[in-house]
Amino acid sequence: MKVYKGKITAEGFKFGIVVSRYNEFITNKLLEGALDALKRHGAKEENIEIAWVPGSFEIPAVASKMLNQKKFNAIICLGAVLRGATPHYELVSGQVARAISTLATQAGVPVIFGIVTADTLEQAIERAGTKLGNRGWDAAISAMEMIDLYSQIKG
Repeated sequence: MKVYKGKITAEGFKFGIVVSRYNEFITNKLLEGALDALKRHGAKEENIEIAWVPGSFEIPAVASKMLNQKKFNAIICLGAVLRGATPHYELVSGQVARAISTLATQAGVPVIFGIVTADTLEQAIERAGTKLGNRGWDAAISAMEMIDLYSQIKG
């Protein structure tokens, strides 16, 4: 039996991070968590590029542009979509998830979904660095692990 397990390291790898300005109070915390995880695991600042976009809906398009540069070992997508009184939440969160998933299956490098979807601001805050951890940190850890898994599983 062959078992694949990814190691978590950022040493020698390049990361693209796409982060939404919308709900910036939350996304700044997600970005801080992702950067902390990457740096603690050996990433150098010169190997991290950050692209700010207006909202979560724009994340997949810019992630695709970064992928086309073929210089990143992983792309980390960070955003926050909060439920409101309109169907906007379902439209945005569903489309963003679908687009990032499509990129991830076609890219050849990990594309990580670090979008917080929450019913309330309080829930989003909990996922951005309080009692439920930081989803930005989690996304960066996933990116590092997936880089190693991709290198182990050829094809």
